Amino acid sequence: MIYKKFIPCIYLYKGNAIKGFSDRTIIDTNPVALAKFYSDNNADELIVYDMSEGDAEHEEALDIIKAICNEAEIPVIGAGNVKRMEDIKKLIYAGCKKAALNYSKPENVEITEEVSKKFGKDKIVVCVTEAETISSNEELLENYVEEIILVREKELKDAIAVSKFPIIASVPEVSLDKILELLSKDNICGISGYAINQNAKELLAIKSLCQNNGIAVNTFEPAIKWEEFKLNSDGHVTVVVQDYKTDEVLMVAYMNEEAYNMTLKTGKMTYYSRSRQELWIKGETSGHYQYVKSLTADCDKDTILAKVSQLGAACHTGAHSCFFNEIMAKEYEETNPLKVFEQVFDVIKDRKVHPKEGSYTNYLFDKGIDKILKKLGEEATEIVIAAKNPNANEVKYEISDFLYHMMVLMAEKNVTWEEITTELAQR
Repeated sequence: MIYKKFIPCIYLYKGNAIKGFSDRTIIDTNPVALAKFYSDNNADELIVYDMSEGDAEHEEALDIIKAICNEAEIPVIGAGNVKRMEDIKKLIYAGCKKAALNYSKPENVEITEEVSKKFGKDKIVVCVTEAETISSNEELLENYVEEIILVREKELKDAIAVSKFPIIASVPEVSLDKILELLSKDNICGISGYAINQNAKELLAIKSLCQNNGIAVNTFEPAIKWEEFKLNSDGHVTVVVQDYKTDEVLMVAYMNEEAYNMTLKTGKMTYYSRSRQELWIKGETSGHYQYVKSLTADCDKDTILAKVSQLGAACHTGAHSCFFNEIMAKEYEETNPLKVFEQVFDVIKDRKVHPKEGSYTNYLFDKGIDKILKKLGEEATEIVIAAKNPNANEVKYEISDFLYHMMVLMAEKNVTWEEITTELAQR
């Protein structure tokens, strides 16, 4: 199903989020936290307009955009400061799902076909200020562009009339009736701008209103109704809660029907407290909210597995997980790839901070980046040589050596495994 989207935007200028293109009033000094706020409040996507001036500012802005992409758990559209293909590449490599060409600049129109063929049509959107720009570039847009962002509201009526392409309408503060009217148009695929920024906390309520008016929006619609669950003797369902990134089990709690429906309505994990005999939204007093990523029932439909984005600690003791009281443990070798990589990497990072005499890792750090790169190159060559040998064990040994030296490089350059896996997942 195609959903209508609610897309807040961040106007990024000198490291701050400002009010708009023509109003540089600072609304937030932490754009990354603001992006997380929009994500947590059920925005569907996010547009970041880079309004930096000069190369140095632009590079700083790209670092912030990368941090936003890492933190915001929704697709990010990067826009602004695009002059050539390399600028589109930087936005996509920073983690943006899509990059925008400003069609007010002729050079952006000229590179449309090139960047679309290079990165894929689904990665390219265009920003226009005039409806006429859409009609005069119809063939180019149809062949090489995913969506159009119309940034000037007074052109909306004409743009809707001439465009057969999906339009994201950027609008100032408007009434709910106006939002419903716009979203009812077939070629309006989303709403962005100040109107969405100002109402970010109310997006679920606005989406509910859209649903009531027959407009398809992305909400938490359950595939399993409450009456289909097998309840325990108290009329509850057990909920096992996992961190959606690491699969770490965080806690176990219970839901009644009201808690289940509230979780689906708000996108925040809500439980029933058996001791207090009342609903409780996780994080309401501590700020340690759990934002729903998925809910899955077990085979008997008597237990729910909830994967969540956890803010702060899940446990009332302040621990990240409630499961920290070890009862017994048998020695075993950890083979989970992510855990092994993290464990080895933690040792390497610790050596950098707390040098150990005779440590080969510290030897590499002491010799510096050139030595690390030399060893990494040597190990890469060893993999190639080993791959020519019919014995696969040699490849295994050389890849292990390469990965170790690669992690030394990662520690030297302050690159984390999470950044690497996020980058791979986005490709």
